[in-house]
Amino acid sequence: MNSSAYQKAQREGQDVVRTAILDAATHLLLDEGPAALTVRRISAEVGCSTKVIYTLFGGKDGLTEALWLEGFARFERRLLAALHGPDAMTSLRAGIDTYRACALDQPAYYRVMFQGRGSMPGFTPSPEGRQEAKRSFHLLVAGVRRCLAEGLLHGPSDVEIADVLWMAMHGAVSLELAGYFDRAEAEQRYRLLCDSVLSPFLTHDERTI
Repeated sequence: MNSSAYQKAQREGQDVVRTAILDAATHLLLDEGPAALTVRRISAEVGCSTKVIYTLFGGKDGLTEALWLEGFARFERRLLAALHGPDAMTSLRAGIDTYRACALDQPAYYRVMFQGRGSMPGFTPSPEGRQEAKRSFHLLVAGVRRCLAEGLLHGPSDVEIADVLWMAMHGAVSLELAGYFDRAEAEQRYRLLCDSVLSPFLTHDERTI
């Protein structure tokens, strides 16, 4: 007899159970819409009792916020690994590439992260949740700040440069996920766009590399 997703996860511990529930909720939301995002429907999909979901998340509201935050947590882990390269500019460019890679690797979570309130009517993140979600953006700011401190970038504040980078990255990735570009074309356009955004802020030495 095949084991349910819950039974398989249970053998590996509570964190894996939590992840299995969030993954199932994400796919239900995107495949069937917000009406499918009920404790009973999710528990049936995972193969666990509703009590398990209430114990882990406190109910639908807690599950909805956990679903939204899970995307940012995965995003943050990938960015942390990318932004600690051998030098500031290499790290920043790795972070830019990682942003797109995360979106393409886990498009379901990316849509929930940035279309959460549109795809989950009535959802409003808690103040604590908002602060958690912002940590991934703060990593991008820190990457820009490191480049400014090492004289690789110049110009406005680290937040302003990070803002325009984020706007460019998000716009390009959203169009790619919507199917407007194929993978190879989108990768080339993405790098061209991000290079164009960074170009005005590069120091003379960086422009000549």
